[in-house]
Amino acid sequence: MQRIESAIEKAVNLRRHGIFISETFDLARTQAREAIQKGITPFPVAVKDCFLTSNETNTTCASQMLENYCAPVNATIVERIVTKGGCIIGKTNLDEFCMGTSSALGHFGPVKSAIKEEESPDDWIIPGGSSGGSAVAVQAGIVDMALGSDTGGSTRNPAAFNGIYGLKPTYGVLSRYGLIPLVNSLDSPSILATSAEKCWKYLEFLKGIDAADSTSVTLPEESSRISNLKGLKVGIPIEYHNECLSEDAWRHWNRIVGILKREGAIIRVISLPTTKYSLACYSVIAAADVASNMARYDSVAYGHRSEKNDSTYEMYATSRSESLNTVVRRRIFAGNYFLMKQLITNEMLAAFNEVDIIVTPTATGPPPKYSQLRDTLFSKEDDDDYFTQAANLVGIPAISIPVGRGEGLPIGVQLLANRLEDRALCDIAHVLSGII
Repeated sequence: MQRIESAIEKAVNLRRHGIFISETFDLARTQAREAIQKGITPFPVAVKDCFLTSNETNTTCASQMLENYCAPVNATIVERIVTKGGCIIGKTNLDEFCMGTSSALGHFGPVKSAIKEEESPDDWIIPGGSSGGSAVAVQAGIVDMALGSDTGGSTRNPAAFNGIYGLKPTYGVLSRYGLIPLVNSLDSPSILATSAEKCWKYLEFLKGIDAADSTSVTLPEESSRISNLKGLKVGIPIEYHNECLSEDAWRHWNRIVGILKREGAIIRVISLPTTKYSLACYSVIAAADVASNMARYDSVAYGHRSEKNDSTYEMYATSRSESLNTVVRRRIFAGNYFLMKQLITNEMLAAFNEVDIIVTPTATGPPPKYSQLRDTLFSKEDDDDYFTQAANLVGIPAISIPVGRGEGLPIGVQLLANRLEDRALCDIAHVLSGII
């Protein structure tokens, strides 16, 4: 119970960072007592507020549309982590409906990084997104692990910006049942923790076929363990050294490649020429799925309903205009106009016939200030997505690991592996982390 009470105390002391939308302290205490009665050691966890949670806890997706929505069930992976002793300290803040990489665009206010205190109330270090609240909860030491979701980098990006580890497993390894869908074919429940070892530990807690999710797959039980890097074939894609990459990010990427070579890894420069189309491909798929998935929020069965309801059409239109932000509305509009993924998939999988892992930057550089994003109309978010989206398009596992700092702020490097090689990926990340 002491660890749970300590987590609650930290959460209260750090409220100024906007980490949680809902604080579930009493629920955490109840779950801790139940775990102890079963002989299980309780530990504090945070759950991104796009996963369904019952027990009279709201699931809002950081949107006015779902401000008062309370789900009747837990998401499968929420149920599984609680069974293992996880105690939910709170539901974490995010970009509305997971759309963004800043965690500054939610209905309940922004998430502010705890890496460095803001210089003014109107400016702060961006924690990344859309799983920014989950990442800060881990980085600040409130929880041992946090659940995030990753559609195009939404776990790896904030992991890099907060100097922690973010694991996006192979698509289907973690059940999506109870994850409010954004892009069905790309969404992946993911894990944020303070080490690659812990990422694997929690993945083992959460994995397994779920009859409620037709996309769930089995992760092989017997996987070869990797204890050193000698002979490991590492691919370095030339397309990831582009005009958006900062000098600091390039320096750390290059340094990690040098360390891998020193430890006996075989370095191969590879080409993934269709990578440059991944952002456009992602945008089309995402917009089409968003338009479809967001159609359910019509303010009839549930959700925010406008007082302007002289007609059914006016009620639909005004309710959605009032309760959904500009980014969400823009993606809905685009998706209703167009409903190369395979080309990118074939190219990436072919690369794994030549190499064991691919090493890339996670983002363009260290986390920016809010003012820097605002002044560029958040266009930098697309630059950061460039490095992470391909993994979602292909459905392969990827992990961001902290490798150093630039401008005094964290920088991460991303490792990608072939489908269902999640165990090897975590092993390699663990070994590498021990020598950098």
